[in-house]
Amino acid sequence: MNLSYFISKRISQGNQAGFSSTIHTIAIVSIGIGLGAAIVSFLIMNGFQETVKNRIYSFNGQLLITRFSTDNSVEEVPFDINFDVFNKSKALPYVDHMQEFAHKAGLIKNKEEILGVVLKGVGKSFDTTAFRTNMIEGRFIHVPDSGYANEIVLSKVIANKLKVKTGDAVTVHFFQNPPRFRRLKVTGIYQTNLSEYFDGKIVIGDIRLIQRLNDWADSIAGGIEIYLKPGTNVDEAQLQLETLLEKDMKKNFDKDVESIAAKYSQVFEWLNLLDRQVAILLVIILFVISVNMISIILILVMERTQMIGMLKAMGASGGLIRSIFVYNGINLLVKGLLLGNLLGIGLCYLQDTFKIIKLNPEDYYMSFVPISWHWDVVLVLNLLTFMMVTIVLLIPTAIVFRITPIKAIRFD
Repeated sequence: MNLSYFISKRISQGNQAGFSSTIHTIAIVSIGIGLGAAIVSFLIMNGFQETVKNRIYSFNGQLLITRFSTDNSVEEVPFDINFDVFNKSKALPYVDHMQEFAHKAGLIKNKEEILGVVLKGVGKSFDTTAFRTNMIEGRFIHVPDSGYANEIVLSKVIANKLKVKTGDAVTVHFFQNPPRFRRLKVTGIYQTNLSEYFDGKIVIGDIRLIQRLNDWADSIAGGIEIYLKPGTNVDEAQLQLETLLEKDMKKNFDKDVESIAAKYSQVFEWLNLLDRQVAILLVIILFVISVNMISIILILVMERTQMIGMLKAMGASGGLIRSIFVYNGINLLVKGLLLGNLLGIGLCYLQDTFKIIKLNPEDYYMSFVPISWHWDVVLVLNLLTFMMVTIVLLIPTAIVFRITPIKAIRFD
């Protein structure tokens, strides 16, 4: 057995009571609380980011293809979607799904209320699987093979304002000349908690209704939403699609490929700010843990000054004595890491299971603190804490080289 490790182990076993035991406990608890706080912070941050992004992506995909326009109208400039990029989208390795859409402004009313809305028209290609997580009542619209669906999906916000429920009928008046209206049945209610962008104004219906109202052909739409495969770099996919569209359209290239992150930049900037805030918190946590460990190891070295003097008098080298305290520190570190994982993962499990901490959806886009289980993040935090503290242990243990045997033996 390694001599320094053997002595370190004997020291630890001999510190079961008294001042040294208290110091050891403080070291273990400080590391445990620090690591636990880091795990909780990162898993919550990932939960926030993934929840908000998934809700936005479930509504729009990651990229949009629209026609260039300087108009700020909610209604897009229509174009024919019958081109290779759309028709052969399955051949693109980074594209999971493409779907056409169109928007049309109008007024929705029932016997008691009237409300300005934007009808989002979708077709058979719409990814109902991705959107299903937003449905809280009823079902999505059924798109028939011919004609158009006289059905509509409302947000919970709009349904509450209109005081309607699934199965009720509402009248939608569309802004055009001459004005037109349609009587539509509410088949479902969705909720994203993103009222500013979706819930407060968007209702979902059949794109063929918009095509009939605007006298468009079946191949005309307002735009195309693109869902990318997991792990795809959005910026690279955007550049590749722009290049393909330019070749496809040739001289008539008038399409714009826009990322959803750019369209909803305010939300994504807020999510990026979370990254910076949690990174700063991690630096502070590691700094506090490091300072605590330096102080604790210095105290342990001072407490064992006479032992150091005796070992040096018997011929032990400074390196051997230093490794005794490094092993001691690593022993405390490992126990602290175990405690930190227990605290961090345990608290996250309780929150994920019982939704203990609630939030105001109007401020945070969700009703409770979300947890996203990323075990790679937990592993990285453990390794980072272990490496950082192990390196820091070399600082206070360097003092053993300056201790002389005679003065150390006389030290009291």
